[in-house]
Amino acid sequence: MSPELVSIIALVLLFVVGTVLPINMGALGFVAAWLVGMYALGLTEREIIAGISGDLVLTLVGVTYLFAIARNNGTVDLIVRAAVRSVGGRVVLIPWVMFSVTAVLTAIGAASPAACAIVGPIALGFAGKYRINPLMMGMLVVHGAQAGGFSPISIYGVITNSVMAENGLPVDEMTIFLASLLFNLAIAVALFFTLGGRQLRSQRLGRDELDESGPATGGPAGGGAAGGAVTLTKGATATAVEAPADQRRRLADQVITLVAFAAVAFVALVFERNIGFTAITAAVILTALFPKEQKGAIKQIAWPTVLLVAGVSTFATILNTAGAPEAVGVWAAGLGAVLVGALVLCYVGGITSAFASSTALLPIIVPISIPLIASGDVSAVAVVAALAVASTIVDVSPFSTNGALMVANRPDTITEEAYYRQVLYYSVIVTLVGPLLAWAAIVVPGWI
Repeated sequence: MSPELVSIIALVLLFVVGTVLPINMGALGFVAAWLVGMYALGLTEREIIAGISGDLVLTLVGVTYLFAIARNNGTVDLIVRAAVRSVGGRVVLIPWVMFSVTAVLTAIGAASPAACAIVGPIALGFAGKYRINPLMMGMLVVHGAQAGGFSPISIYGVITNSVMAENGLPVDEMTIFLASLLFNLAIAVALFFTLGGRQLRSQRLGRDELDESGPATGGPAGGGAAGGAVTLTKGATATAVEAPADQRRRLADQVITLVAFAAVAFVALVFERNIGFTAITAAVILTALFPKEQKGAIKQIAWPTVLLVAGVSTFATILNTAGAPEAVGVWAAGLGAVLVGALVLCYVGGITSAFASSTALLPIIVPISIPLIASGDVSAVAVVAALAVASTIVDVSPFSTNGALMVANRPDTITEEAYYRQVLYYSVIVTLVGPLLAWAAIVVPGWI
């Protein structure tokens, strides 16, 4: 059996086992890399370990560490409350507030499940109280997370852009970010008007109800499945019972945290410095300035996601060494047309990601497209952007963490079984139609 076939079989087993059993796919990736590397490719263990992407690991640690600090000191709560108050209590705009806040959270480095765990319960709580369609509200949260998910300093964005650079593909960070942002925004607009958004125009929140708009408390601000219930704190916030000096200190902490996020983005984008180093530097400075408020933040780094990406990126290197991406890409390119091959890869990414981790899939699906890109006159950035969108919009699935979080936090106005069916039916539509739309909207114009 050829090495590329062995590695492809191992890849299929990795996703099947990781989907069926509660085992971190990164751990499975390390096992698969070790076995395939040693016994199918004849590599040494040192050569296998060299496949770990240190840049990705550093970036994941840095951005999730900084986000954990923002959650600890109430900056995230501040953003949510400010966003709700900014629309003056107009209920028709609340779904868009939730979409925007979730997008901002993932854009500044929150793992997609963490952002959904923070905003989802708040959004679905509003849905139950003000008779907003819960499917529309929950899915706008998930699509919001994906809309911001490919910013240059986000987890998805860093993974995708790093994998493109490592494989010699042209990197266009803003194009991929805008492709995901606009595509998910378009889906959100369609959902809003289809599921009764216009009927909310006559409703408004009272002043007392605006005070109940935050903050959220719950699971850790990391990746992976979010544990524990997320609840709303009504009335007085944590700062309301603090002494004036403590309130001022807490507000200063939050303002400096917002400045730190802006500084990280500025330094990383304008001066092209490593995002991981800049984020960790900002986190260390915040911790030094406010050590009490940052207690426990380092434990909230997305360690499961770090393990996931480290293991999968190591196995992705083994796949490349075995020649598996070239084999799959040549097969797709040999289907008779470059556009057809791109469409097939979009569906491979979408269907796989509906049942598995998008974070784990991205380091694998991007290299697979290289032979396809090399075989015809098609934009590399367009193909990768379409693959990125097709592989993440399906996170609305109740089998993914984001979709499952929405089901778990459904409002009391609908039974769990009924809401599960709604989310399931919607995710089937997205999985069947989404990759086609991503391909038609992104790849086809780039090819023409």
